[in-house]
Amino acid sequence: MQIFNSRKTEYKSKISAIATDEKVKLRIVVPRSMCCSGAHLAVHKDEEETVYYGMFWAGMCGNDEEYWELHFYATTPGLYFYHFELDTPWGKTMLKNVGGGIGDFNVDGTDFQQTVYDKNFKTPDFLKGGIIYQIFPDRFFNSGTPKKNVPKTRVIRNWGEEPYWQEQQMKGFWNNDYFGGDLKGIERKLDYIKSLGVSCIYLNPIFEANSNHRYDTADYEKIDSLLGNEDDLKSLCEKAKLKGISIVLDGVFSHTGCDSKYFNMYSRYDSVGAYNSKSSPYFSWYKFIDYPNKYHSWWGIKLLPEVIEENESYRQYICGKDGILRKWLKLGISGWRLDVADELPDVFLDDLRKAVKEENENAIIIGEVWEDATNKFAYGKRRKYLLGEELDSVMNYPFANAVLNFVKYGGADSFFNSIMSIVENYPPCVLNVLMNHIGTHDTERAITRLAGENSSGYGRPWQHEHNILSDGDYLKGVSMMKIASLIQYTLPGVPSLYYGDEAGMQGRKDPFNRGCYPWGNENKELVKWYRRLGEIRNGLSAFKTGEFIPMFSFYNTIAYKRVSKENEVLIAVNNSADTVDVYVGAEWDNAYNFFDPVSKDGYIRLDAYRYTVLSK
Repeated sequence: MQIFNSRKTEYKSKISAIATDEKVKLRIVVPRSMCCSGAHLAVHKDEEETVYYGMFWAGMCGNDEEYWELHFYATTPGLYFYHFELDTPWGKTMLKNVGGGIGDFNVDGTDFQQTVYDKNFKTPDFLKGGIIYQIFPDRFFNSGTPKKNVPKTRVIRNWGEEPYWQEQQMKGFWNNDYFGGDLKGIERKLDYIKSLGVSCIYLNPIFEANSNHRYDTADYEKIDSLLGNEDDLKSLCEKAKLKGISIVLDGVFSHTGCDSKYFNMYSRYDSVGAYNSKSSPYFSWYKFIDYPNKYHSWWGIKLLPEVIEENESYRQYICGKDGILRKWLKLGISGWRLDVADELPDVFLDDLRKAVKEENENAIIIGEVWEDATNKFAYGKRRKYLLGEELDSVMNYPFANAVLNFVKYGGADSFFNSIMSIVENYPPCVLNVLMNHIGTHDTERAITRLAGENSSGYGRPWQHEHNILSDGDYLKGVSMMKIASLIQYTLPGVPSLYYGDEAGMQGRKDPFNRGCYPWGNENKELVKWYRRLGEIRNGLSAFKTGEFIPMFSFYNTIAYKRVSKENEVLIAVNNSADTVDVYVGAEWDNAYNFFDPVSKDGYIRLDAYRYTVLSK
């Protein structure tokens, strides 16, 4: 046996975060040859002293090993880091994490992590078991509705043309090409979206702004004129709700546009902006270094002046009783996705959560965090995003990387290690609402990343030349997308589908990944595939809150279970060129199969690059 493994229930009774006052049983298996006379659990929180808890001898494990055990719990939320220390005739021996949750007697190992969250922490139910559809509004569908009050600097393009990517194309106005997608267009395509099994639409920013991506907010109180107006958003929310679909908006609160009513660098707005006068009501929101032309901006981009989120006036404007958050929740949206959430300080996130939950306790708050959000450092300290006081969920980049790397490069053990790290660290209520994407507006299109050359280090000219896959690579990419999406749709959390991925859209990084949806030219094979995945996911309760259990890991082949009280689902994927026999146990021999391969005498035979889903 192993000495300790934090990802196996023989050693740790709960392979997840625990709530305050919830006990977890820890067990180590010690060789008798060590002559252990005492064992201790050593635990510390950030910036706190280590506390030692004595373990009790719990009997023999065979003839050569013995059990030492204890129950651990904590009364306050936080991250608790632990290892074990043994008393032997040769002195103290430390048992630490040597990787993958495995404990060994290695002083160079690290401490194990135990997340403890507030026992009153709950996440919204409406997203659990569902499917998210992410839409970049300008590029999804143009309803043909006449557009009013459109700024003259905007260039309206023909649907389907390549987005501008050269500076000379923009003629001094960055990201000023638009294709006319609008809110009415999304409403008209609700039947199509519903056919994919979607239960939630996440919209990239829709507020007035002067770039096509709209992350340079000009007015939080208005819908951008090209997209429509408040009535259009209200209608979209109402019509979507009738189809069982919720709407989540993008909240960009760490910065505004310099061309906004708040900063007003170009005097486009009637307001007195921070750039116009130190007497502006917005002056205290910004971080001026040498007024007015030198100021802190997001990642040094002068078009995006940073906001001081701690500022009382700004917090009231966004989070107050009559603030921006509540305004749009009242209109009918079901939550917020927070842009660069790791750049928002705790005091702002605390106010934000209070405002959102007071307005609608079942509204969702999803943060953009690219790493493991439980142990993230930002603002010079450990963040508390998922302990019950701030976020409900995050965009799950660790899962995205695990899925895409496995499908592209293989590596079953690496895949499971990445998945189990999140399963182990995140509160279960968070795990069930994680936003599990494999592509977004910030990344290459999934099919391009899977089947194309690695674009790291290459600029836009190279990306332009390599934006479209060869016919052979594209066919390979379609097959790879099926495997990647099957895994994505069956992991803990909520799969998030970036508009057009289901249609086989290609694209390198921004702006190539933000093309127009190819209405009439979709890859019908992939659309049909995603509809089938939606049916499977929506029909099985195990995908709502079911436990994740790895079953088989060999080279480039994986199998895992999702287990709930109502049913169990087994997923097996052979991502290799060889036929592999996957042992899953005879209890799966009579299970219902969604794809051809079945279990016979406890084995599933998977041909090269084949997969199956069984349910019982």
